[in-house]
Amino acid sequence: MEILIRPLITEKMTIQGEKLNRYGFVVDRTANKLEIKKAVEDMYGVTVKNVNTANYHGKRKSRFTKAGLLTGRANHYKKAIVTLAGEDKIDFYSNI
Repeated sequence: MEILIRPLITEKMTIQGEKLNRYGFVVDRTANKLEIKKAVEDMYGVTVKNVNTANYHGKRKSRFTKAGLLTGRANHYKKAIVTLAGEDKIDFYSNI
């Protein structure tokens, strides 16, 4: 099972990474905090101090087109905010 789906690269998360040593990930919706902690430590070789999670419900979307009104929904997802211990850092741009 793939726990970490993708990292969150936003302006807010970049600031938190620099100042508070926190990093965000979109994770599997069934993963718990212990699984997320182990996955981050194994993948990046860092020590995780704390994990906070939040479940997001997909918003309903609609738009007008030539064919009429189209309605749908964005996907549900789970977000994890990981706080690292000490001077550990994660560099998401090292593989570019």
